[in-house]
This record gives sequence, C-alpha cells and structure tokens, in this order.
Amino acid sequence: MPIQTGHDSAGVRRTLDVAGQSYAYYSIPAAEEAGLGAFARLPASLKVVLENLLRFEDGGFSVDLDDIRAFGQWVENGGRSEREINYRPARVLMQDFTGVPAVVDLAAMRDGIKALGGDPQKINPLTPVDLVIDHSVMIDEFGNPRAFQINVDREYERNIERYEFLKWGQTAFRNFRVVPPGTGICHQVNLEYLAQVVWTDTDQTGATVAYPDTLVGTDSHTTMVNGAAVLGWGVGGIEAEAAMLGQPVSMLIPEVVGFRLTGRLREGTTATDLVLKVVQMLRAHGVVGKFVEFYGEGLDHLPLADRATIGNMAPEYGATCGFFPIDAETLRYLRGTGRDEARIALVEAYAKANGMWRGPDYEPVYSSTLHLDMGDVVPAVSGPKRPQDHTPLTEAAQGFAKVVSDYRKGAPPKEAEVENQGYRLRDGSVVIASITSCTNTSNPYVMIGAGLVARRARELGLSRKPWVKTSLAPGSQVVSAYLEAAGLQDDLDAIGFNLVGYGCTTCIGNSGPLAPEISKAIHDNDLVAVSVLSGNRNFEGRISPDVRANYLASPPLVVVYALAGDMNIDITRDPVAHTPRGEPVYLRDLWPSQAEIAELVERTVTREAFQEKYADVFKGDHRWQAVEVKGGETYDWPPASTYIQNPPYFRGMSREKGRIEDVVGARILAILGDMVTTDHISPAGTFRETTPAGRYLLERQVPVREFNSYGSRRGNHEVMMRGTFANIRIRNEMLPGVEGGYTLGPDGEQTSIYDAAMAWKARGVPLVVIAGQEYGAGSSRDWAAKGTALLGVRAVIAESFERIHRSNLVGMGVLPFEFLPGTNRRTLGLKGDETVTIEGLADLRPRMEVTARITFGDGRTEEVPLRCRVDTAVEVEYMENGGVLHTVLRNLARAA
Repeated sequence: MPIQTGHDSAGVRRTLDVAGQSYAYYSIPAAEEAGLGAFARLPASLKVVLENLLRFEDGGFSVDLDDIRAFGQWVENGGRSEREINYRPARVLMQDFTGVPAVVDLAAMRDGIKALGGDPQKINPLTPVDLVIDHSVMIDEFGNPRAFQINVDREYERNIERYEFLKWGQTAFRNFRVVPPGTGICHQVNLEYLAQVVWTDTDQTGATVAYPDTLVGTDSHTTMVNGAAVLGWGVGGIEAEAAMLGQPVSMLIPEVVGFRLTGRLREGTTATDLVLKVVQMLRAHGVVGKFVEFYGEGLDHLPLADRATIGNMAPEYGATCGFFPIDAETLRYLRGTGRDEARIALVEAYAKANGMWRGPDYEPVYSSTLHLDMGDVVPAVSGPKRPQDHTPLTEAAQGFAKVVSDYRKGAPPKEAEVENQGYRLRDGSVVIASITSCTNTSNPYVMIGAGLVARRARELGLSRKPWVKTSLAPGSQVVSAYLEAAGLQDDLDAIGFNLVGYGCTTCIGNSGPLAPEISKAIHDNDLVAVSVLSGNRNFEGRISPDVRANYLASPPLVVVYALAGDMNIDITRDPVAHTPRGEPVYLRDLWPSQAEIAELVERTVTREAFQEKYADVFKGDHRWQAVEVKGGETYDWPPASTYIQNPPYFRGMSREKGRIEDVVGARILAILGDMVTTDHISPAGTFRETTPAGRYLLERQVPVREFNSYGSRRGNHEVMMRGTFANIRIRNEMLPGVEGGYTLGPDGEQTSIYDAAMAWKARGVPLVVIAGQEYGAGSSRDWAAKGTALLGVRAVIAESFERIHRSNLVGMGVLPFEFLPGTNRRTLGLKGDETVTIEGLADLRPRMEVTARITFGDGRTEEVPLRCRVDTAVEVEYMENGGVLHTVLRNLARAA
C-alpha cells in the first residue's frame, strides 16, 4: 500500500539523485525560499517534525501552512511555541507485553465495528507495525550450560496461548510483522536492523519518496534509536493503536533542550557512567514533555553505541526523546551493522540536502542548554530505587549504609544464617547480579569490558559468591557472536554468567525466583537484600519481591559485584575478593583498559555477524514455526483462556459520541506520594496467590507455578484490573505504615484496592486518585491507565504528570487534573474520607481551570482550583468519545 503525501501547495517537493536512483523529498531549504520561515537554525530533531508536516500539508491530514510557519516563530521566540500540530510517524514498534493487549484491542475493535454495522477490514494497520517478542523469557535456570534451553522451553510452556494469538494477528492484519522469541530485545533489534535513518516508499503518484525514519513505540525505551538519529519515543498501547489506524499524534511543538558534550570519557569510565550522570543532570533541569538534543565537539569521540545508551534512558531523565543528529559516526554504524551501501549513501545525501547533518558548524537555537565535560564523569551506580539517584562509586558503600540506617531507623544492620548452606546473608548481600537490558547489551564496549573482567577473575581463581544469582541476557544474538569470537563467553560462563535468554529478563522484573532457602532467610529476617543490574529501571518492587535495594551499573561493575557479593564493600578501596590462596584482589586488578576493549571490539564486532544473525529475523526457530494459528477475520475468543479475553471497552457502544459528565460525589480510592511510577500503578512482575489476581487464577484452577507474571497476563483485563495499584511497595497515605495495594473500603475497613473499587462501583459511586509530583513516571504502560479506568476512577488529581501516562489516561477517558501551585494533598490535609465534585466539564476546553469542591469527613467544604491536563482540542474529542479507540471506531463506522 503506497504512502499518502500532501498536495505540496507550498511548492517544496524536490528531487535528490543518489547513486543512479532518483528520490522525491520535501525540502526544508525550499520552504525557507518560499518565505514560510527561517528554519536553518532549527535543531535537527525539530527539522524531522517539520519535514513531516511539509510532507502531509494540504493532503487532508489536518496540516496547514500556519503549522509550518510556527516552526520559524519557534526560532524567533527562543525555542518556544504554543502551536498544536498533528504528527504522523512512519512506523510503530511493539514488544509483546504491550503488544498483546494492543492486538487484543484491535481484535475487539473488529468485533465492535461489526456490531456498529461496519466492515471489520477497516480495522487494519495503515502504518507498518513490527512486534518483537522479548518480554516473556524468565530466569528460572541460571549458572549452567543448560540455562538457555531450559528457560526457552519454560517460556513456550507458559506463553503458548499468547504466541498463538500473536501468530493469528500476523495473519489477520496487514502491515503487521512479528519477530519471534529468542531473537533479541525490540530496541536493540530496531537499532541494529529495523531502523534505516532515512526511509523510502512509493507514494500515490508512483514516485519513490525519501523521508526521515520516525516511529512511536509501545515501550518507553523506544528512544534508544534516537542514538542513530531516528526520531522515536514511547507512547501507550492505545495511542500506538490509534497511530496504526491512521490517527495523528496530537502534540504541541516541544521545547528542545540542547545538551552540549565536550571532552571524552577518561580511563576507567563507561557509557553507563556517562548516562547515569546525564540522567541526574537532566532530572534536575526538568525536561518532562521536552525534546533533548545532544550536540558539541564531544560527539566526535562518542561511538553510536554510547549514544544509543544515552538515548535509551530518555524516560529516566523524563524527556520525550534524547536525539543525536546524523553525522559521520551514524554512517560508520550503519555500515558496521550490515546496512545496504545504497541506503548509507542516501542517508548522507539526504541529511546534507535537508539541513539535518551535524558538521563542525552545527549550532542551532535551543530552548535552554546544559553542558557536560565527559572528562568529569566518574564511575558510578544509581540507586537504591530511582535511576536519577546517581552515586559515585567511591561513595556507594557509604550511601548504602545510610539506606540501611534509614530503614532500620538507627538500629544495627541485620544478618542471618542460610539454612543448610554454610554461609550467612546480611543487609547489603547482593543476591542478583544481572547483565541485562538493551540499554547496555547493545553496547559492545561495555559487554567486551564485562567479558574481560570475567577473564581476569577466572585467571585469578575467582567466581561469583554462592548466594548471587548471576545471568547474562543479551539484547541480540550478535552479542553472543562477538563474545564467542573473542573467547569471552567461556570466561563469563566460568564465573556464572551463562546465557539465560535473549530478552529483557531482570530489567522488567523477569529475574525469576531466588533459591528457596535464600528467599526464606531474607523474608524471615527482613533483610535489605540487593540487586545490581545493567538495566535502566530500578523502581521499588520491580526487580524481585525478595530485593529491597536495586542499583543500576555498567556490565563490568555487575561482574565485579557478583564477585564481591556485598554492597557494603567499598570496591574502590577494599579487596573485591580473595584468591583461593587468600591473596586480595582489587578493582584495579580486574579492570581492562579502554585500548584493550577497543582492540577486541574492532576485531570481533563485524558487519558479517550482523548480516548473518538478521538474515531470517522473522522466521524463528522450530518452536515458533510449530505454533498453530487459529481464527480468521475476527478472533474466536477462547472462553476458558486466562491469558486472552475480549475486553469490555466497546460493549454496548453507540455510533454517536456523548458529552463529558461531571464528577459528582466521588470517593478517594488512594492518596499517593511523589514519583509514583507506572510500575507502582500496574506492576509487571510476579504475584502471590493471596493477591486478587492470584485468587482469580486459583479459582480457575491455575496452579501457582503457572501464574507467570502480570506482564504476560496483559491480554486478560480481569487479571490486570486486579493487579492495578497492587505493587508490593506502593504506599497509600490513607493507611500510614502499610505497604502494598490496600485502601479503605466503603465500610471503613482495610481491604485491597481492587475489592474496594468493586464495592464502590456496586454502589454507583465514582472514584478519584490523589497524587504528588511526577505521577506516572517510568514505562509507557497502557495498563496503568486501562486498569485505572476499569476500576471506576473518573479522575486523577496530581501535582504533576509524566508525559506518557497523562496521555494514556486521556486515551482511556480518565480526566487528569493538576493542583495549582501552593495546593496539594498535604496543604489540604486529605485523609481519604472526603468526597470530590468537579462540575462544568461538558464545556471542557484544553488546559482550562476548573474548581473541585471537596467535602471533608467533618462536613466542611473547600473549593480547590485545578488545571485540567486535557491539553489539545483532539484530546477533548477523545474525552467526549470515552477514549481514543472509541473515537477511531466511531469515525471508521461512520465512514463505512
């Protein structure tokens, strides 16, 4: 199906000839010549957005010349604009945790449009979609040569219903491809293979059009590909589904924060250390809802793999994206990863012709700027529960001691014997050391570095401590290829870092169970156990239910902490471990030089390896090929399935939209603090039989060992409703001192949030959630909004929202409101026995101020001003329809 472009009323379509091939393209310099604005000093990231509008202008895509002129005004106004635009990404990227519910929604929409008298084939992706299965492998087995095989076998046993469903989706929907399990992590596969930097397609005139590669993804770390100058960011599944079906992404022209890098990393530091420092700086600066673009002469010394590490963690610093412009390093990476030479030539020619090339004179206008000399970066970790908790390695042990002191409230640290094992655990014992996550496993410099640390440890007779669960989960098969070529996989195996699978694993909470005796010692003695992982997230309750303190670190440091086995050790000064002869081994004895790492990378990371490993990327192994496909145009929902159920969103839906109802007499379901993440709202990890979700599965004869995880059950709304606000570390201020998903029910007694919500729903009482700052930080988890809506929550009132979750709430018809400065849950003295009324919503306008009337338990009332964070006119329409998918479905049904 050809792409649709605009009618070019601005006269900016030009032709580019590269290596004997002619391409049409939409020229930003031509737009300047046409008098539409001065665009030369726009940041490259915004030029990508501008090109998008030029390409779709005057083609029935809600883009006009005033939208384009606004970019010139952005430059004149010092990097600021209030202009709302409609942006259309070239493609959509998914992983299976978020992809399964997205395909469930599409299948439900086919049923829904059929019920409205429409054509089910109208529900088909218009935008190409790639779904990579990477979130399902769990580390059941580790530390032996059979770990990979056993974990993959268990993955298929647990997830066969989901895989059958995804295979149906691949056959039922056009423009929808699935990358099978065991291939790699979606962002690494995207970076190494799917991304093209400059995309080409045929338009309705028959011409081949070149344009920037852009995407949205149903995972917040879609930003990893920003390192290769591909503009992409994470959205919720519901917003991605709308984009698939032809809906634009409605957004304000963003501010762009310029982050100038100078110097180069010094000996002993890694890209991980750099990104942890960048996260700290940008969190302090405040970049929520903004683009960040990296520039400066330091980029001349920053390999693309390091750039991808920085781009990957944009959600951790709160930005929409962390973009690096096209330059010579971009071309070098494309060539090294096996891209076609004609494509590489096009990328260079296009970037230079359209003003997107970073040369020595690149100095655009930015909304604000920061500067970091990379020579000032020091080895570091971040933790124990937020990525921005940057801690220099020299202060890590001291910082952890304070964590324990605060937890023990000044009482001495604890320790305990592990039954029948001959060793003791204490506060600070590292029980998980995991090389995981595309953030770092995409970077051969840190992976080779980890292998060299393992080699030296092996030569000295060292191994992991017996209480440490070690794992190596690369983001692609290419990693295994170069580790084996360098002979380093044998060294990693020797100290316990055997391959456990190709997927996200520990980073998303799929760390698997600890040995029962270790878990028992931790829980019986309430020990502060530690994990160290090379991931991007360390939120409370995410990594393991047995672990309270989680630290992000580079892969080489993960290996070092596995050898040390204890966060209390100052590894920069004290011995990391002792040889079998009792000789001390220090960090300096283990750490490789940058020259040593670079030499091995140059020799073993080859273009041929990428071409070989990605040659049959959609084919899969014999297990995937044996998965049976069931169903036709619409899905035959299996009534007994506990993984896939038809969601209730479109049942009884009329062809016409309604009006936004006032919130009247709502009760408070939860009062939450600052930095409540989407992991708190909708956890991804495992759950116990005593939880509402566990009880639901037990009632359906699902044994505990087959519970799998919340993430794997996202195709079943019944499980996910019960898992909403069910994180084991969430704290509802209505119940001081209580951890977990609990609240007060209508009878005033403590109960689960799910049970309380159902009790209020039975009485016809709406609900609200109250929260602090940065509500919804973290993953682009659509179930954090879906679950909130299905519990009967009409509104969330917070001090501030993270970008993706606010959008997801709107997409599910839940109203987001912000307290105005000077007012919050504390100044109001909220306890949870209040009722909340918000009126005048039938006349809702973008970002309008409204008044909430709060009636307190003692009968007094107070009027509280709020700002409604329904930000655009398009979002108002979504709210009137009850959500973005309802809007799309009605529009398609009316067009039939």
